[in-house]
Order: sequence, then structure tokens, then C-alpha cells
Amino acid sequence: MRAALYEGQTPDLILVDDIEVEEPRADEVLVRIANCGICHSDITLVDLMAGSGDVSVLGHEAAGTVEAVGPMVTSLAPGDKVLLTPLAPCGSCYWCSRGEPTACHEAQLFASGFRPDGTTPLSRSGAPVKRGLGVAGFGEYTIVRAAGAVKLAPDTPLDIACVIGCAIQTGVGAVINTAKVDPGATVLVTGLGGIGISVVQGARLAGAAKIIVSDPVASRREAAMHFGATQAIDPLSDDVAALSLESTGGIGVDYAFEAAGVAALVNTCLTSVRVGGSAVIVGVDATLGSAEVMPASLVTHGKSLVGSLLGDCHPQRDIPKFVDLWRRGLLDLESMISHRFDLANANAGLDNVRAANGIRTVLTVST
Repeated sequence: MRAALYEGQTPDLILVDDIEVEEPRADEVLVRIANCGICHSDITLVDLMAGSGDVSVLGHEAAGTVEAVGPMVTSLAPGDKVLLTPLAPCGSCYWCSRGEPTACHEAQLFASGFRPDGTTPLSRSGAPVKRGLGVAGFGEYTIVRAAGAVKLAPDTPLDIACVIGCAIQTGVGAVINTAKVDPGATVLVTGLGGIGISVVQGARLAGAAKIIVSDPVASRREAAMHFGATQAIDPLSDDVAALSLESTGGIGVDYAFEAAGVAALVNTCLTSVRVGGSAVIVGVDATLGSAEVMPASLVTHGKSLVGSLLGDCHPQRDIPKFVDLWRRGLLDLESMISHRFDLANANAGLDNVRAANGIRTVLTVST
């Protein structure tokens, strides 16, 4: 099959047509990828793997059609349209039994690129090829556990629905599942890429009374107003925390979401939230930088600092809910997609994301 391969040496992907893919195992499905969004986490993975020599097919925000299923799979059949999720829970471990699927040990292996047994269904000339962040959406085919593929209605446009896989699950999920934003709340969102815009949409859906946003790119700030933001701040010219406090009468926002993947913004969020408020870290800092946090301040002010992985979503529960919200016109997916490229131009798509152009870039992988 064709795939945009990352070889761990340069920032560029290499388009090759000699990737081999196994037949699905008992609980797996073979999926032909139609479309895959480019997430900033793909850029992060490239940065972290630079010079490692690891070979991967990146892409984790994908949708496609089931081509074959393993003998134990009864929930899906060839021809089904599916949305893939990076974190496929096992459904039976300690965390899954507690309703915490993103903490599942098998789901957590998404970052490794391997199955739980250390193998990968992809190879090139006999050498293993990793599934970048558990999906490998920049290739024509992939193998995933059936639990990581959610069936869609036949009339679902895959080029639109794919953004639910990461951006919507992560952003809307962080609002609804992690923070549990209540109606009438005040919210700050720092960073307005696909994840940040999804946080904005989640806050709007939750009934937030005030949604303050911050991003250095003017076009993204303007776009955020369309998605439900009520106030936009340019962090290059204004103090985000000071304006957030001013906008809430000196109280501070109820919830602040760091969606840019910039460690320094963690303190901005903590400073912006009120006594008893919550700061939620959604973005991943590619530099693996640290943020200074004063425990005494957290204790005396009763503030919470929490992380959110894929919006604490349960794919089989939440993805159908998000699709329904889109069908009812309550979740705007179409306006999030600002650029499209075919698989042969995957590098141009990555460059587009690096340059912070638009909101979401989507690849057409196969037709």
C-alpha cells in the first residue's frame, strides 16, 4: 500500500508504495483510510522522534471503510464506514471497569506505536513500521482493534467526520468530561488550533456565559468568534490573565484551558482562574518544557490543575454523541476544515500546520 512514511531523520515524510499490512487478528479490523486530519500532535511526534531512526506512519484523526474483520469481531462488517480513535480501550481492565477508558493500559500504548505484545501490523521489506499514535492514518490501510473503530451511518461524509477522531474528542471532551463546565460559567481558552476551537465549541454547548480566547494569529481569533467565543485577546499585545480578571470583575474565570501546547501558558491559566477554579491542560508541549507551579497557591486558593487526554472520552459512547450534535447543527465541523491536501502532498499539509495556517488541515488518503 501507499503511505506517507516518517523515517525519523528529517522533518519530511516520504511517500512510498511498498508498505505491507497484515491480515487482521481475532479482535482487529482492516480499514481503508479515506481521510485523515493533521493534528499538531503529529508535528510533536516528528520533533520528538527526530534522529531516532524510528519508522512510522503518522496520522491519528482518521475515517475510512472496513475492508476485513477478525473472526471474533461481531460489531463491524466489511463495507461499514468507521471513525478511528487513537485510544482504543480494552473494556475489561481496572480502569475500564471504573469508566476511565483513556487510562486503560492498552489504550495508553498509543504513544508506543505497537500492539500490547510489542508487534506492529505494518512492515516495510520485513522491518517493522510503527503506527503513529496508534492509528497510522497517513496510509491507505491500517489495522486497529475493533474497539478503536466506531461505526458511522452510510451517509456520513468521512472527510468531515474525521476531525471528531482527535480535535473534537479532545476539545469538546475536555469541557464536558474532564472539567464538566456548567451553564453560565466563564471560560478562558489559550490556543485556537483544532483543539482550542473544539474547546470553544464545547464551552458553547455547555452553556458558558463568557468564552474568552487567546491566540497570536488574528485569523484564528476571528474564527473563534464564529464558533462561540465572546471576547478575543491578542497575547502579543495584551496581558491575557489581566484581561481575563478584568472581564470577570476581578474574580477570574471558572475554567481555563491550555490548548496551545505551551508550558508557560499553564501559569497564565492558573493566574486567570478564580479561587476554587480549574485549569485544564489539553495541549502537549513538544519541547517537554516544565511550568512553575506554587503548591501553596493551589492550596490556599483551592484551585485545581488537571490534565485531559483525548478529552477523557469513551469512543463508543462519545463519538456517536458528537456525530449526532453535528447532524443537529449544534457542532460545526465543516468550518473547522480550512485546508485540504492529497496524500502525495502530506508534507505541504504538515508545513501548513507548522505555520499555524487555518484551523484544521485534512488529507485525502484514498478515494
